[in-house]
Amino acid sequence: MTTKSKARNHSADSKPRPDSDDFRHIFLRDLPLMDTRAPVEFNKGSFPGALNLPLMTDNERQRVGTCYKQKGQQAAIALGHDLVSGPIKEERIAAWAAFARANPEGYLFCFRGGLRSQITQQWLAEAGIAYPRIVGGYKAMRTFLLEEIESAVANCAFTVVGGMTGTGKTEVLEQLDNAIDLEGHANHRGSSFGKRATPQPSQISFENALAIDFLKRRARGQQRFVLEDESRLIGRCSLPYSLHQNMRSYPLVWLEDSLESRVERILKAYVIDLSQEFIELHGQDVGLAEFADALTQSLANIAKRLGGLRYAELDKVMRTALKEQAEKGCVDLHRNWIYALLHDYYDPMYAYQLKDNAERIEFRGTQREVVSYLRNNSGF
Repeated sequence: MTTKSKARNHSADSKPRPDSDDFRHIFLRDLPLMDTRAPVEFNKGSFPGALNLPLMTDNERQRVGTCYKQKGQQAAIALGHDLVSGPIKEERIAAWAAFARANPEGYLFCFRGGLRSQITQQWLAEAGIAYPRIVGGYKAMRTFLLEEIESAVANCAFTVVGGMTGTGKTEVLEQLDNAIDLEGHANHRGSSFGKRATPQPSQISFENALAIDFLKRRARGQQRFVLEDESRLIGRCSLPYSLHQNMRSYPLVWLEDSLESRVERILKAYVIDLSQEFIELHGQDVGLAEFADALTQSLANIAKRLGGLRYAELDKVMRTALKEQAEKGCVDLHRNWIYALLHDYYDPMYAYQLKDNAERIEFRGTQREVVSYLRNNSGF
């Protein structure tokens, strides 16, 4: 049976769905999305769960764009049809049809909901599948999500959880129903040593996921949120400007813990767990080597702030610990550089910030006390 006849059989019993611009409904229900933009556009950012099944490759898109500038729209359309024809066209229609069969509630889109998505929709219809597209495309959906972030910042209440490095601020957020995990969306732990084994999302994808998180929570009735205190950048992901600016004035809850407990927490998160992430991704030997490179590079990133002599000392201590970890599987020596960084670098920096933000602090306590306070006070 041909792809066309299979598609016709698939759609015979279903009523065609109309095109949609109900972005709220689409994002709240996590409806499947087929992104027909070129890979270069998709890689700059898309929406959670969207699958890139482009009408044109990057090279084809570039050639059509050049033709449009030089010869006009009709010539560009003709070139596009020439480039995507024969077996290439059939292959792409087959991929779209497979997506449509697997995701009967989904939608397709291009950049503005224009020619590319219309052509994709038309070719699918010729193959026997009536599949709806997003009116306004990526640009309209992106605008909707950016407006959702601005609306949340303007209309919701926020409390920020702060504390010295290693006090377990993320652990606090994990115990709260109304916490927004900015670091989770950014796939980064936030500090100079926060890089994960897997890459961060693009800035656009980070913002889109954050907006959808706000959208879903507000749809459930949540209007008060807890955030971890963050700088403007979480790795390479930048917080939305309005959110970051307002975070400087939100009420602050300060998390406290002993230096010894913080050393152990950092050892687990930044050494034991992180090295295992790299090993699971790359295998034992390569994974440990990649982990070691990431860790030493993180230290190098703050070399100027540490000063040349102190950096050289800590780099030597770290490399000794990494060598023992690789040879014996023992992580004990990592405590040495962790303790030194906390005591000599991070703690003085946070102490200054604490003094500067003292008037914002509405509660201080241990992890259990902070969680209890956030659950039972200020409407949380």
